[in-house]
Amino acid sequence: MPTATAHVPTGNAAKYTQQLCKHWAHKLDVELTEGTGIVRFPSATATMVPQEDALAVTVEAADEETLARMKDVVARHLDRFAFREAPLSFAW
Repeated sequence: MPTATAHVPTGNAAKYTQQLCKHWAHKLDVELTEGTGIVRFPSATATMVPQEDALAVTVEAADEETLARMKDVVARHLDRFAFREAPLSFAW
């Protein structure tokens, strides 16, 4: 499965992980633990791991086209929750 990882600089990584997981939990299978947020989409999985000064985001998808689309979905949602510091820097 194609995979991409980004380290997104932010001091609010834990907060954004929790917000995104709660947001997507209404429609998707979400697992939120103290150190990790996992969101299972129909054809992809996004894993978010808060770090001290960044959010590590890994997207794994069924194919390259889905991977590209899901990277955009995750980035746009993160930017919405991080509106005070958006646009965030994603180096996939």
